[in-house]
Amino acid sequence: MTEDENQPLDRAQRRLLRRVYNGRTVPIVVDGTPFLTYKEAAKYLESLPPEQREAAYAVMKTFAGNRKGEAATD
Repeated sequence: MTEDENQPLDRAQRRLLRRVYNGRTVPIVVDGTPFLTYKEAAKYLESLPPEQREAAYAVMKTFAGNRKGEAATD
């Protein structure tokens, strides 16, 4: 493991994830894994290497303005 792995999310990332997952009833699927809660998503992101973490975070971030739970288009 490198020093960059298992680093906590920064404050802005935590705040956005909390907003995205607050009251969510439809999971967000990232890398084939569904996430319905902030804690699940944060734990998953913190376990990833930096490049994969940023990519997974970007997918979750696309749902920030999409409160109905529809999948975002690529």
